[in-house]
Amino acid sequence: MLASAELATTRSQRRRGLIGRDELPGVFVLRARSVHTIGVRFPIDVAFCDEAGRVIRIVTMRPNRVCAPVLRAHTAIEAPAGTFGEWRLRVGDVLEVR
Repeated sequence: MLASAELATTRSQRRRGLIGRDELPGVFVLRARSVHTIGVRFPIDVAFCDEAGRVIRIVTMRPNRVCAPVLRAHTAIEAPAGTFGEWRLRVGDVLEVR
């Protein structure tokens, strides 16, 4: 499955994330072991991946929630809620960001 991706490469971009947005056209990729949806206006799916891009945990988060850290995670990939179900994404799948 292909999707447009927005990469958060700076500290400021990671800190701002999806706060204040009304939608996310594609996926948002950031280096993180935990995420929150405080200030995010829509529910999201989050896939936590190890350094090889292997999915180690998938969660769906409503607005104004905090996720427990996933200690082995290297990257968090965020998408609108329901996206990963449509893609049939599962723990163990490998995601590649180009």
